[in-house]
Parts: sequence; structure tokens; C-alpha cells
Amino acid sequence: MVLDDASGEFHEFFERHYAELARLAHLLTGETDAADDLAADALVALWQRWDRLRQADNPLAYARGVVANLARGRIRSAVRERRRITLFWSRGPEKVDGPDTAAVLDVRAALARLPFRKRACVVLRHALDLSEKDTAVALGISVGTVKSQTSKGMAELERILGARAAGDLVPGRRNR
Repeated sequence: MVLDDASGEFHEFFERHYAELARLAHLLTGETDAADDLAADALVALWQRWDRLRQADNPLAYARGVVANLARGRIRSAVRERRRITLFWSRGPEKVDGPDTAAVLDVRAALARLPFRKRACVVLRHALDLSEKDTAVALGISVGTVKSQTSKGMAELERILGARAAGDLVPGRRNR
């Protein structure tokens, strides 16, 4: 199969970054199955604009932003759907697949309680270890907003999980 330059570059970009984008989607939504779909949808959107994006300074930052926006839309849609369902059915306990530990479940539940922007900042900064600048580019917000939202998000996690547990989430972060 012969690929032109753009196709080859995109294929290389896909191979290098798909797993990270799927991981980001999973951390933002908490849904394993949706993560692959969101990453794939983001890459389809990138492919449609690849001629312009391949010239950009940081196509990966743009891709992260697309994943974050798709995750936000999925979360909003899920919230609306849950509200509709609760009108008719009582909700039972969620089934958890896989060998998750209690701590991981607690962290996921705590992250789910954060507003989207705080959650996205905490996940991008601490789970994906992005710089403040890269996080700002991915989310389309200022570095100052990243700093404040990350700080507020970590404070909320500390309140929800307890200071020691939240401090243990982030390597190198000491309890206050």
C-alpha cells in the first residue's frame, strides 16, 4: 500500500498518540468502552483537517482538546439521559468490571464529582503529567485558569477523599 506524505504522517501520528488519547478519554469519562470510541472520533476529526493541522505547532494539543470536548459532550448527554431514566426507574448499584482496587474506585468516584474543567485540569496535569501550558492549550484556556482549576480540583479531591489519600494520588505531592 502506497501512502502519500499526509497519509503517512497521519498514520504515524495515530500510532504514536492513539493510546494516550484513549487513556485521556477514559480518565475524563470513566467509561472504558467509550474511551476507544472518543479517541477514534477525535482522530477522524483530525484526519478531516490534517492538511492544516500537520503544519501546526502542536497537533497533539489540538487532539487532546478534541478528546476533552467530545468527553464533555458525552458526559452532558449521559447526565441528561440519567435524569430522564430516574423519572421512571430507580437506579441500582453500578457493576464494576475488572480488578479495580477500592482506592481506584474511590478516586474515580471523587473525580466524577468534580466539575468538568476541574476534572480535566487535574487529569491532564497529574494523570498525564502535562505541563500547565500544554494543559491550557489542550483545553483552550489560560495557564492561570489551569493553575486555579487544578488547585481547586485537588482541594476538592482532598476534601472528598481525605488529605492523605489525595496527596497519595500525585507522586511528589506532599500533604499540606
